[in-house]
Amino acid sequence: LLLKTDSDGNKLWRQTFGEGYDDRGYSIQQTSDGGFVIAGYTYSFDSDSYDMWLLKTNIVGDTQWTKTYGGTGTDKGYSVQQTSDGGFIISGVTTAEYGFDIMVVKTDPTGEEEWNQVFGNILHDMGLSVDQTLDGGFVVVGYTEIFGSGDEDVLLLKLNADGSPDWEKTFGGNGIDHGYSVQQTNDGGFMIIGFTESFGAGNKDVWLIKTNAYGSPYGEKTFGGSGIDHGYSVQQTNDDGFIITGYTKSEDGNVDILLIKDHPLGVTQFDY
Repeated sequence: LLLKTDSDGNKLWRQTFGEGYDDRGYSIQQTSDGGFVIAGYTYSFDSDSYDMWLLKTNIVGDTQWTKTYGGTGTDKGYSVQQTSDGGFIISGVTTAEYGFDIMVVKTDPTGEEEWNQVFGNILHDMGLSVDQTLDGGFVVVGYTEIFGSGDEDVLLLKLNADGSPDWEKTFGGNGIDHGYSVQQTNDGGFMIIGFTESFGAGNKDVWLIKTNAYGSPYGEKTFGGSGIDHGYSVQQTNDDGFIITGYTKSEDGNVDILLIKDHPLGVTQFDY
C-alpha cells in the first residue's frame, strides 16, 4: 500500500501493488525525480519463495518499474535509500543454513543489480536499516546472534563503496538487544535506535546509541518503564538533537505510539 497525503494528513491518492499473494513494503523514500522507491518483499512474481522487491513509481504512484533480487530461499528487503549516483542501496536478509544472513544489494538508477553482498555466520544476522555515508560507503544496522556478548546483540556494519566490509561493531549485554534504524550524524558519527533487555529500567527499553565515525560508542541512553518499550526509527533534528518513534506498553499496559525528542546534550524534552 502506498498512500499520499497533503500537509494536514488528508488523503490525496493511494496505490496498491501485488498479485494476490504476500507482498509487503517496509521502506520508502522520495527520489530525486519526484517519484518514490519502495523496498520490501514479494511472493507474487514467478517465484516459489519470498524475493527482495524494489518498486519505483512516478510522482502520482504509478509503477515505472519493479525488480526482484534473491535466490531459491527467502529474501526480504527492509530498508532502501537512493544513493549519490542515482542508484539505490537495499538492506535485508537472505536464507542461510541455520537462519538468516544480512543481504545488501546495490543497484543502478534503473534497479539493475550492481553488486550483492551477504554477511553472517550461523544463526540469525539481520540487516534492518541502511544509510549511505559521507565517504561514499554504507552503514547497516540490525542484530546478530553469533557475534558480540551473548544472545542477540546490536550489529553496526560499515561497508566500502564496492560493498566490501570496512569494520563491524556490536553493542549489548546478556539480554536481547536489537538495532532498527541508523543514520550518520552531522559530526560524521552514527546514531542507532532499537531496544535493549540488557540495560535500562527492565523488560525491554528504547535504546539510543551514539558512536564516532569508526563505530566506537561515546554515548547511550535508555527510555522506558517496567513494560515493553521499542524504538524503531530515529532522525537527527535541526538543533542536533534526536527524534525517535516506536511503541510503549509502560504507560497503561496497552500498546501506544511513543514519540521522544532528545536534546543534543541527552536531556529529554518530551516523550509520550
